[in-house]
Amino acid sequence: MTDFDTLRQSWLAHLAGERRLSPKTLEAYGRDLGQFSAFLDGHLGGAPSLSDIAALKPLDLRAFLGQRRRDGVGNRTLMRQLASLRSFARFGERTGKFTASAFAATRGPRIGKSLPRPLDAKAAKAVTQVDIRAGEEREAWVLARDAAVLSLLYGSGLRISEALSLTRSQAPKGPGDTLTVIGKGQKTRMVPVLPVVVTAIDAYIKLCPWRLPPEGPLFLGAKGGPLSPRIIQLAVEGLRGALGLPSSATPHSLRHSFATHLLGRGGDLRAIQELLGHASLSTTQIYTRIDSARLMAAYDAAHPRAQR
Repeated sequence: MTDFDTLRQSWLAHLAGERRLSPKTLEAYGRDLGQFSAFLDGHLGGAPSLSDIAALKPLDLRAFLGQRRRDGVGNRTLMRQLASLRSFARFGERTGKFTASAFAATRGPRIGKSLPRPLDAKAAKAVTQVDIRAGEEREAWVLARDAAVLSLLYGSGLRISEALSLTRSQAPKGPGDTLTVIGKGQKTRMVPVLPVVVTAIDAYIKLCPWRLPPEGPLFLGAKGGPLSPRIIQLAVEGLRGALGLPSSATPHSLRHSFATHLLGRGGDLRAIQELLGHASLSTTQIYTRIDSARLMAAYDAAHPRAQR
């Protein structure tokens, strides 16, 4: 192993152990650095060493990003790859292995900010109902399972990964109960569970033909294993035609709907931030742009110089 490979393994271990990044993020970061290493192998004429990394110029990094773009990679992925390389460079500096200014000096591509695309309240509620899919040739417990998962996404604002990571022992016991959710960065938060969501989960548990041990996954696939997120994605795709939903209707759009509808009914932005598990309030504030009509109405009603 080269000194570069050794440091790469230490960096990934640091991200997993101290930064507590999710397995998918670790996989992406490791893949990004692997692709960069493969690029340098051809760019420099051999496997890179840490001294090679320290000697890199912004031009070298732009050449890597340019090659990735020619491979069909979009701006968001390029920005993530540059973030991965910067993280590795910072780790190298903190551990005293090398110092390279090229990573911080290289500008990434511009990314236009897109607004979340929530469903309206009627559509969001319809997606979570079992009766909508009653005509499908699917077992009743499968339909109840999908409805329970989607009810959690809309009713509690969970990410799909958070819902599917719940164990049987974490299932809500009754109205007024809360869930302890482990979100991004292994951050824990408490979220309330609506009575309608409790009912949906209870219906699924009663119909599920598989044994649900306390520490096993709450939601199971057709063969009794952990439920794949893709199954829920396909369920929502199937509902698009039945409900006339746009292509932006996904399981994650239910989380956007949760935040947008709370804000539209006067929900406190700080409280919504906590419910969503956002580390920064600026992340939550994007929902205020969706609800701009309500904000302008409040301004018109409250400001002394507004036109009434």
